[in-house]
Amino acid sequence: MIHNLSAQNSVFNQFLSEIRDLEIQKDSMRFRKNLERMGEIFAYEVSKTLNYKTAQTTTPLGEAESMVLAQQPVIATILRAGIPLHIGILNYFDKAQNAFVSAYRRHHKDNTFEIALEYVACPDLTGQTLILCDPMLATGSSMVLTYKALLAKGIPAHTHIVTAIASQQGLDHVKAKMPNTNYTIWCGAIDEELTAQSYIVPGLGDAGDLAFGSKL
Repeated sequence: MIHNLSAQNSVFNQFLSEIRDLEIQKDSMRFRKNLERMGEIFAYEVSKTLNYKTAQTTTPLGEAESMVLAQQPVIATILRAGIPLHIGILNYFDKAQNAFVSAYRRHHKDNTFEIALEYVACPDLTGQTLILCDPMLATGSSMVLTYKALLAKGIPAHTHIVTAIASQQGLDHVKAKMPNTNYTIWCGAIDEELTAQSYIVPGLGDAGDLAFGSKL
């Protein structure tokens, strides 16, 4: 199942518009904050699908019954661009365990590239709810490879893939190549075009560079 949050009118679309805006992008702190706020909204939407249990809370005047999460998710992020989105999700699932994966495009002289993974830090995922976030889902290759790498840490009960902007080609790749079908995709927007260099159009540019500065 794919959820496209921009298909509904909400303040989420304001943050989406600002992370795309060429002028607003010049303020890297605002760019990071907007991704963080989008992560919080994604977390709220994902929370509606999770399992809950009854809990008793003692107040100054008596007892109150509430529905609380039966199990905290594991939040996984593809470094480095995913950090602000991860923080937003963690703000809401503040007791969650966390996983981090280093993935990058290794470019070749013929202008092709491959996705390289160098580092995985992850708790046991067996039977857990996994939230795997990356702000851009372009070709979908890094998402699929990251998910496969995480499976070495256990098989999640369900995976929520969270991305600010996805390309249709990337979504098609994920649907074709994911090892199982027990996942849900949450998108801020779905753009139709990829450039020859596999950048999303209109997209927003390089999310990692916009958040943390250019790299060599």
